[in-house]
Amino acid sequence: MSISVIQTMDVAPERMEERDGWAISEFRLPITGDTGSATTVFHSIFRPGSTHAKHLHEVSDEIAVYLSGYGVVGQGESRAVVSAGHCRLMPKGSEHFFYNETTDEDAKVIGFYMNAPSVAGTGYQFCATVTPADLERERGDLAEGILVRLEDTAAPDGTLPDAWAGADVKAPIGTHNGSENSLLHVSIPPGGALKDHALASAEAIYYVAAGNGTAADDDGTASDIREDSFVFVPRGTRHAIRNGSDAPLELYVVLTGAGSLAAAAG
Repeated sequence: MSISVIQTMDVAPERMEERDGWAISEFRLPITGDTGSATTVFHSIFRPGSTHAKHLHEVSDEIAVYLSGYGVVGQGESRAVVSAGHCRLMPKGSEHFFYNETTDEDAKVIGFYMNAPSVAGTGYQFCATVTPADLERERGDLAEGILVRLEDTAAPDGTLPDAWAGADVKAPIGTHNGSENSLLHVSIPPGGALKDHALASAEAIYYVAAGNGTAADDDGTASDIREDSFVFVPRGTRHAIRNGSDAPLELYVVLTGAGSLAAAAG
């Protein structure tokens, strides 16, 4: 199988119903089961004051990365503040929400419905609207799931694959904090690369958070990637990611089916 490169803004926004809790300004699905992926990917924009109301996914964990903005999240009865750099896992069956409480800044959030080929396939259920009382609760740590800041996370356990040598890698989510799947952050310096390789035990989804470069297939065919690009790599498919610019290429990587990079490469 070959890789797929998707430019997010080439994907039409979904029509999501507010009566089902989707008061989101823009919601796109760059990668779904139709792409060949086991995991559905969303790219969302929350204008000031907008929210995704209380809901849950019966059969799918959700991983989210907060890229810009500021807001409050709920997980069950607990509340926390999130901003750019927060990474989160919401366990299946656990009620949660997000609210952008700024007055002048959009919040950009990407997310991954793990092992679900569509939104419907997650077992989505709308639970309730978010009330002022919900937002007035004390904010601290979440009682369920995982919430970490990228800057507070460490490099993954074990030896990096040879192809990843020279990249700066952090592991916000994985088996080390209780997840069956993993989220990595990779910074590739100017002129650097994740060289040609395959991840035998996981499918990989790369998201470009900053910078630009190329993603090459197993036959050497290269496609341009830039901020808001996604790259879907089927399990066992050889590929390479190269930074051809004079600034770091910043990537988030989700591995479906492996709780660590070492497990994915094995």
